[in-house]
Amino acid sequence: MNNTPRVLNRILIGILGLKLLVIGLLLVTLATVPAAGPWWQQWSAGVWSGMSQLFQHTGVPGREESWLWAVLALLLVGVIAAMVAWVAQQGKGRSGLIVAEDDAGDFPGNVRIGGGVAEQALRAALAERQDLAGATVATYEIRGEPALKIRLQPRHGVAPHLLAADVSALVEALDAVVGKRTPVLIHISAGARSRFSRAERVR
Repeated sequence: MNNTPRVLNRILIGILGLKLLVIGLLLVTLATVPAAGPWWQQWSAGVWSGMSQLFQHTGVPGREESWLWAVLALLLVGVIAAMVAWVAQQGKGRSGLIVAEDDAGDFPGNVRIGGGVAEQALRAALAERQDLAGATVATYEIRGEPALKIRLQPRHGVAPHLLAADVSALVEALDAVVGKRTPVLIHISAGARSRFSRAERVR
């Protein structure tokens, strides 16, 4: 439910994994194939010679330094900025409010109820259930509106549809208390036993 760029993360992990695989295969080849050593020395020497000539032919007028160093520095700054932006996108979408509305009644003002109120109330109610091995509640912002995500880990033999119905009743009671109907995602899983077959219910 959050705004974490999962597709981008998977692409970056795939690229990193592919690079590590290529490096690992290269190291294994150099360690096990006798002919690979001379080939690598010749290839790397040619690459280094080509880079040296490129830097010599791109010198700044009146100076010995190459202007390519400035280009590399700018590229490095761009990479760092992209990494900072990528890190900042991780886990976005969490909300600190479950209700944020204007009250135009006898005493005009703003009504704000923190998401922690709903999270603690639901966690306390779910903690008393003996048919749950674990439960987590989090508040997210979806299209500008607050929503709840309830993740449940039922014990063996518990009917998921009955558990979802009970949790829905708890959420309806919470809606009556805060005075607003909140979208809820109920995520039911049972650890390794249902890792590949999980049930979700959206209200």
